[in-house]
This record gives sequence, structure tokens and C-alpha cells, in this order.
Amino acid sequence: MVDPLSTVSAVVSLELVFDEASDAAVRREWDALRAADLPSQARHTGESNRPHITLLVRPELADADLSVLAAGLPLRLTLGAPLLFGAGRSRVIARSVIPSVELLDLHARVHALADPGEDAIHTRPGAWTAHVTLARRVPLERIGEALAVLAETGETELAVTATGVRRWDSATRTVSDPVGRGTLETC
Repeated sequence: MVDPLSTVSAVVSLELVFDEASDAAVRREWDALRAADLPSQARHTGESNRPHITLLVRPELADADLSVLAAGLPLRLTLGAPLLFGAGRSRVIARSVIPSVELLDLHARVHALADPGEDAIHTRPGAWTAHVTLARRVPLERIGEALAVLAETGETELAVTATGVRRWDSATRTVSDPVGRGTLETC
């Protein structure tokens, strides 16, 4: 099945973001990849770039009152083993997020609260693989090297805490806080 959003350049997403300690732990993995001269999210210097878990992606998303999601935050999560996504000559390397009832419930509530729309296939309930991206466009011949660097960080599982939901609009390059928790400062 072809993702209807695969040809759309501007999207809006809703993303879980982390507390300072969790954010720093993921950034250490980004930095380890960069130090090994490998692709890494650390190389993306955009002001809004930060570790996150994407909950929903659409070409457009009406403003919705998501304040009821605050009751489910903070949310303690565990990042697990690396995942590989993609096809062709490169891959995305991400940390898996071990599903919990609370995480899956939050994901379902986000989709229920958003007006009906055309979700990216990979964010739809029932088809979603929760993850935190570590590196994009990793050449196939360097996958083993990148995984070895991540293994050397010594963290097979990483306890993290999600503290907010942010809305990212790629067309306007803006970040907002639809939940109203005030924890979305960019790094």
C-alpha cells in the first residue's frame, strides 16, 4: 500500500516530547553517532530538532483542544532495541519504544480528538510503530558500524519520561503546545 502522504512536502505532526534528562540521554546517542562520523540527528541543527515520538502526521490538521491529554502526562516509557526503517541504499535507525497500555491509549486518544483526516500510514492506530529517530540516511554499508556505536553506549533499554505534546507545522516551521503544559522550549 502506498502512503498517500509520500508525495506531500508540507505536513503537520503531533509529537510526544521528553523531560530534560530523557532528552539528554537520546542526544548522547545522537552525539556518539556524530563522533563516529556517521549520520545522526545531531547533524540536524534546526531550532525545533529534538528527540520525540511522532503520534500523528497529516497534510493539514485543524487546531484541536488536546488539553485532556495532560491528564496522561508525564508518561514513563522505555526505549528498547534499535529499529531499521526504509528501503533502497540507506536506512533510518531509531530506538523502539516498548508499547504500554498508557502509550497506546494516548495514541488512540490523539487520533480520536483530531478531526478526521488523512493520516500517514505509519502513524495510524493499528499500524503505528512508536520510535525515536537517531539517524536518517544511513548507508547500508555503515549500518553495522552505527549499531556497534549504539551498542557501545551501554544502554540496551533507556527509561524516559514524556512530558508534553507538541504540534510541528513544517510549512510554517512553527512549534506549538496544543496541550498547554508549557514544556516545549526548543533546543
